[in-house]
Amino acid sequence: MTIPAKYENGVFRPLEDVQIQEGTVVEVLVPAKQDPPGKRRSIKDLPFYGMWKDRTDIGDGVEYVNNLRNNPRG
Repeated sequence: MTIPAKYENGVFRPLEDVQIQEGTVVEVLVPAKQDPPGKRRSIKDLPFYGMWKDRTDIGDGVEYVNNLRNNPRG
């Protein structure tokens, strides 16, 4: 069973009616802290950044991708 709750003044308060016996011990799983919405990581932080840096057939990445889109079979 998953019960949405809000943490206020040191107490978890359910956001909906809960049908469990008073005094029941429960386990609370708190989600990991996430970056605020709208804040994006830099492309340079992604693991694939620079993976084609040594390729001589790709001068301009945007031009290369556009050529692939226009002629996908080569």
